[in-house]
Order: sequence, then C-alpha cells, then structure tokens
Amino acid sequence: MESLLDIDPFPSYSRMESQLYMSTSIQNRVKELRNARGWTQEQLADAVGVSRQSINSIERERYVPSLPLALTFSRVFACPTDEIFTLNGGTREDE
Repeated sequence: MESLLDIDPFPSYSRMESQLYMSTSIQNRVKELRNARGWTQEQLADAVGVSRQSINSIERERYVPSLPLALTFSRVFACPTDEIFTLNGGTREDE
C-alpha cells in the first residue's frame, strides 16, 4: 500500500500536461454578435436564461460562462462555440 509519503509532491509533467496548468484567458465575441443582431443585453439574457448583469460581465470578460451556457450561446447565435469564445495565452514557444 502506498502512503502519502511515497508520493512525489512535485511530479514531472509532460509538455502537454504542463500547459494545462498555465494561466490562460478567454476572449469572447458576445457583444459583437449581440450588436450584429440588434439585441439589447436584456433580450440576450432572456434568450439564454441568465440576468442582464451576467451578460454585461461576460461581455466585459469579467466572467467566463460555464460550458452549458457557452453551448447555449452557440445555439442562440447559430454558430460554433469556437467562433464565440477563444482561448488565449498559456502556451510557451520556447519549449
């Protein structure tokens, strides 16, 4: 049986695993897509089932929506999630 003393507290990670732990940011096009449709924040909020304040926070990139909410945006805007949300940062070119 293995004890906690036998577990390496600093395991070595492969390059792929280490990228999972690097800081990243998520940018989105929610405001752009909403404006293109002529919708208010309130109208979009009603369409996706959240508050207007949540839409405001998402548009200002102060809040990253959950996966179910991101998929709901995809349905409402009729486009793939990766056309709405973009993962930035977190990669290192020097490795």
